[in-house]
Amino acid sequence: MDLITIDMETFYSQDFSLTKVTTEAYVRSHEFEVIGVAVKVNNGPTQWASGTHEEIKQWLHAEYDWSNAMVLAHNTAFDGSILHWRFGIDPYVYLDTLCMGRALHGVEVGGSLKAMVERYGIGEKGTEVLNAKGKHRQDFTPEELSRYGDYCINDVELTYKLFTLMYKDFPKKELKLIDLTLRMFIDPVLDLDLPLLESHLSDVQERKHKLLEQAGADKKTLMSNPQFADLLRGLGVEPPTKISPANGKTTWAFAKTDEAFKALQEHADDRVQSLVAARLGTKSTLEETRTQRFIDISKRGLLPVPIRYYAAHTGRFGGDGKINLQNLPSRGANANKLKQSVIAPQGYTIIDADSAQIEARVLAWLAGQENLVQGFANQEDVYKKMASAIYGKPEGDITKEERFVGKTTILGAGYGMGALKFQAQLKSFGHDMELSEAQRVIQIYRDTNEDIVGLWREAQNVLINMLSNVASPLGKAGVLEIVPSARAIKLPSGLLMRYDDLDYEQGERGLEFSYKTRKGRTRIYGGKVVENICQGIARCIISDQMIRIAKKHRVVLTVHDAIACVVRDEEVEQAVVDVEEAMRWVPPWAEGLPLNCESGYAKSYGDC
Repeated sequence: MDLITIDMETFYSQDFSLTKVTTEAYVRSHEFEVIGVAVKVNNGPTQWASGTHEEIKQWLHAEYDWSNAMVLAHNTAFDGSILHWRFGIDPYVYLDTLCMGRALHGVEVGGSLKAMVERYGIGEKGTEVLNAKGKHRQDFTPEELSRYGDYCINDVELTYKLFTLMYKDFPKKELKLIDLTLRMFIDPVLDLDLPLLESHLSDVQERKHKLLEQAGADKKTLMSNPQFADLLRGLGVEPPTKISPANGKTTWAFAKTDEAFKALQEHADDRVQSLVAARLGTKSTLEETRTQRFIDISKRGLLPVPIRYYAAHTGRFGGDGKINLQNLPSRGANANKLKQSVIAPQGYTIIDADSAQIEARVLAWLAGQENLVQGFANQEDVYKKMASAIYGKPEGDITKEERFVGKTTILGAGYGMGALKFQAQLKSFGHDMELSEAQRVIQIYRDTNEDIVGLWREAQNVLINMLSNVASPLGKAGVLEIVPSARAIKLPSGLLMRYDDLDYEQGERGLEFSYKTRKGRTRIYGGKVVENICQGIARCIISDQMIRIAKKHRVVLTVHDAIACVVRDEEVEQAVVDVEEAMRWVPPWAEGLPLNCESGYAKSYGDC
């Protein structure tokens, strides 16, 4: 199979570029124009071609066998979508040095071709593209076009060199995952329900206006901290607070830079979004802007699913394309409308399968907390069992609210959460608990899950020993590998979870560790390391399962611990069996891990 490395040079201007619009909007725009393309087959010479759209299309189809080729680019979502959407080319496999770089070197490193080339010391990326701003192909002189061609050829050569260097240490299974992720965007299958979206946008805007009128939310009310706090409470939201650096007292966290306040812009209830947007002086809520983006996409074609491969420190996928399908709201009035607008093509059905409590299961298994592992394996109600221990009464007498506390404890207290944070988490869900009671619940969790608490201590020792270049054990034998020299933990995928520039300082309660990120130094401790690991392992499992599903059915979306695929209507029953079997499959390295799943199917994603 041939490896074809490719790079496209396209028209861009002050107002029309990838810094102004999404890749989907850019490539599908009537302003879009390919100025030239450079192509390299295997280790052969790189060819440059420029011409009209039809001339380039004919050249690409005539010169290369794409159906039996692996296509490589740096940011293949861009070049691949041009190949597929504009030139009707569908290669056998997609590869991407941008994806590979993020996985090998961490999401905190620069991902641009320039940054990657400098990291590997393999040459120098040119700057000719800067001279092309605002210029269509016909605006270039022959000499300018020739220089632009040389620039493009150099990019292809650099991309090829990068790939050959990174390929040696890159897990081959991850290459399959990159291809799967890219195809969700490049070769879209899902459609959008335009009438539903337009109706939803109208409803959201009307609700916003009514809310502000009913709340008497004039500028004075919105800018008064106590009155704004009351407005939030009226919608069931506890106003966020912080410690004032000026006087050390608790004050409202209503500044646009306060993380808790910023998070309310993405609250599941669009009424909360409306208040926050009004307070910040913005005209639209997230719900409005995202719905409008869905509408715009639907008018241009099918829905390219923008999923970022290796988007997080733990390797997890992330949202992209300014629609972030990873966090479509599922609670709040009309919240499901965006999900419902995502529909299967005619004659097909969407199957959505969610791995049940995968992080909690991984945690119990990794720590050797056998009572909890067996509870999951026997499909017991572990939330009721936890509530029974908390409230000291039989499981059959546990109320719905008590079970909710048990559930929140199992899912929240496994990474070292303290009583204050636990109390705040319960309050965010509408459940009030005295601090003394929260302290009691946390202690009961720790007393009944001693092996999990022991895993936190192991992880803390890993941090300490890393700085001495010593590898210490962590969790179940044979699952993880500590790589002190890289300040990293190797996950079952074969990729490293890094703690770059790990360091410590003496704090009031002992050693306080932190590592370097783009946003500054981030605190890290044993419980947080365990959380990172469990998320990373969950990602490894979901990825393996996604590859297994893709052998039989078209995977179109992954959200956290769920996988969605599209199948023909007549194949639904067998496909559900296939998908659930794949979601319950346990990798060889995870023997004894009790996995389970829940699935549903429908014509719309929101109804699955």
